[in-house]
Amino acid sequence: MRLYILFSFLLLAVICSSCVDASGVTFGPLCSGNASNRKRGCDTKYGCGNYGAGRGNRKHMGLDIECADGATVYAPFDVKLNGKAVPYKNNNAINDGINLSGEGLCFKLFYVKPDRYTGTLKKGQKIGSLLPMQSVYPGIPSHVHVQMCDKSDPTKYF
Repeated sequence: MRLYILFSFLLLAVICSSCVDASGVTFGPLCSGNASNRKRGCDTKYGCGNYGAGRGNRKHMGLDIECADGATVYAPFDVKLNGKAVPYKNNNAINDGINLSGEGLCFKLFYVKPDRYTGTLKKGQKIGSLLPMQSVYPGIPSHVHVQMCDKSDPTKYF
């Protein structure tokens, strides 16, 4: 009976944690030098940075926020660091990122070298630094790629 009660409380806690309303959430500044979270536009070689932009036979499943190579990347609100996230199957100079959660959202930041992969950060604290995008994609506007864990459109949070 005690095990049943404990299990019931745990199940309720899991259900309630997914019921947090994130509709009013807005990302704070992600990068030094871009306090307004300016989005990456389009270029002729690499395409556009908006969610759903074409990438050959697939779609861009995130939103690109301009950020200079080496710039400091900040926590957009109080977050929990949930481990490493990588954008590519093959390794390269920008194949790093982090899984994050907070304010009822689960999301990933790609092309970031985090200072650490676990723990918590308060809004505005340093997550890490933008990796050298120009070494992999010369001429692209360097950026942080923001991708929701469920691959939904993150644009409404900016």
